[in-house]
Amino acid sequence: MTRVAIIGAGPYGLSIAAHLRSRGVAFRIFGTPLDSWRRHMPIGMMLKSDGFASNLSDPDGSGTLATYCAEQGLRYHDTDIPVSLDLFNTYALSFQQRFVAHVEDRQVVFLDRKGEGYLLELDDGAVLEVDLVVGAIGITYFGRIPPELAHLPERLVSHSSACGDPSDFAGRDVTVIGGGSSAVDIATLLHEAGARTSLVARRDTLRFDSERTPGRRSRLQRIRHPSSGLGPGIRSWLYQRFPNLFRHLPGNSRLAIIRRHLGPKSAWGMKSRLEAGVAVALGESIEQAGEADGQVRLVLRGQDGTKREILTDHVIAATGYYPDISQVDFLSQDLLASIRTHARMPVLSAKFESSVSGLYFVGLPAVNSFGPLMRFMVGAEYAAPRVARELARRARRSERVSSMASA
Repeated sequence: MTRVAIIGAGPYGLSIAAHLRSRGVAFRIFGTPLDSWRRHMPIGMMLKSDGFASNLSDPDGSGTLATYCAEQGLRYHDTDIPVSLDLFNTYALSFQQRFVAHVEDRQVVFLDRKGEGYLLELDDGAVLEVDLVVGAIGITYFGRIPPELAHLPERLVSHSSACGDPSDFAGRDVTVIGGGSSAVDIATLLHEAGARTSLVARRDTLRFDSERTPGRRSRLQRIRHPSSGLGPGIRSWLYQRFPNLFRHLPGNSRLAIIRRHLGPKSAWGMKSRLEAGVAVALGESIEQAGEADGQVRLVLRGQDGTKREILTDHVIAATGYYPDISQVDFLSQDLLASIRTHARMPVLSAKFESSVSGLYFVGLPAVNSFGPLMRFMVGAEYAAPRVARELARRARRSERVSSMASA
């Protein structure tokens, strides 16, 4: 029997695998390495996180982005040089090859309980029994499309996570819905790739980060706005340093923080690029959407109640993600019914374990228990060593019990 199965080979899954490997724990990890990053992020994107916060986690800290760039002779700075998607993917694949060489590029299609462990089925028909399971499933299950658009076919409407190559829309009219950083990034990259692009947002302003001054900040700035992997600011610093305390806040307070903290701000450098060619309509929301002669007909309502109609070839919903655990289609109905949730997100222990013994979740599904840190890659630096330590403890306990039983 397999002791540990990790479902997902993104930054969190690979980081946990690297820590398990160093502890000598047998595991299997399933999924396409960096699938979300390589297939579901738009070519040309810059990471929101700074260089020092764009690392996968390994036990001795030798697998950082800074180390990789130094070895490859690439430009790098902890804060002053943005990290491109292309650089990050190249680095992360190098990390995988170094620390987690054997990733099984197969997809989990079914997971259910069996006795005290789990039964796991793969897309090639293989079935295996495992003791412990880590769901490092990333974001692709959780994309939100507004209900006004949900009935339209995929050829007319897609989520921003499906826009891997903006050049696919060159020469077409595309309308992006949303007012956050994802919407700004997608709209800008679509325009630069040759699409006629509009952005429609309910908010009446788009928010951008302040322009950053290169160099070391003053002592007063560092005290008032301490640096963190989530960005400068005392709240971000607290959410990174003490994520375990987040679990003890009232439920409504947790939801408010998740929704508001580090909300729809875009990078300063995207402002001029957006304004260079994207038609922006603020203070409007979708009232109705339908198909009309192979296009999308949108009825938009302004804040003053006025309406207008537009026709567009394709609508991209850059409307974020919500980790509703019921959207994970490989979980059995029995498992879903047994996982304790709050606002449809799993409630986790201090060790990332769900209410179902032996089933763990990291990354976005853990945001309701550990806060905004779990929305960012830097959260792997907190989650990976803790989950690996707990898995190692339980795996060795199982081995001792098995040895005693066979003695």
